[in-house]
Amino acid sequence: MSEKKSVCESSVFEELYSEHSKSLYNFAFYKSGNSAQSEDLVQEAFIKMWNNCAKIIFEKAKSFLFTVTNNLFLNQVAHKKVVLNYNLIGGKESTNESPEFLMEEKQFMDTLQNAIGDLKDGQREVFLLNRIDKKTYKEIAEMLSISVKAVEKRMHLALKQLREKVGNI
Repeated sequence: MSEKKSVCESSVFEELYSEHSKSLYNFAFYKSGNSAQSEDLVQEAFIKMWNNCAKIIFEKAKSFLFTVTNNLFLNQVAHKKVVLNYNLIGGKESTNESPEFLMEEKQFMDTLQNAIGDLKDGQREVFLLNRIDKKTYKEIAEMLSISVKAVEKRMHLALKQLREKVGNI
């Protein structure tokens, strides 16, 4: 009877790193086109694997790493879109609004961005894909390889948390 390899053993973890880090880097680079970002994504994926090693079956480690890298990349893209949209909204040269209104708007946008940043990864990803990218729940479910019900639940929890922190959206 062969013993199962544990991802929590440093030798097994190192084996996984040496075996998959290059292809994971290439995968991230093909998605992002940015070498530094790709290295960061790979490192974050391996950190997540190490932090969750007890939950990961050795045979599924490669799949876990690629899924995490993809999700981290999508989260970064979604975050950049939020920042870009915020900058577009905030970048007006002249305005008819009062300084008080502009200050309240800026405070609201800061609060909203912080609240979105505080969402769990899955909730933030679903929220941004739906609200920023205008993806349907079905499209999101296909992209993330989850059920439409899971997308609905993540969106519900995201909206609930955002309402608690920001008010009615």
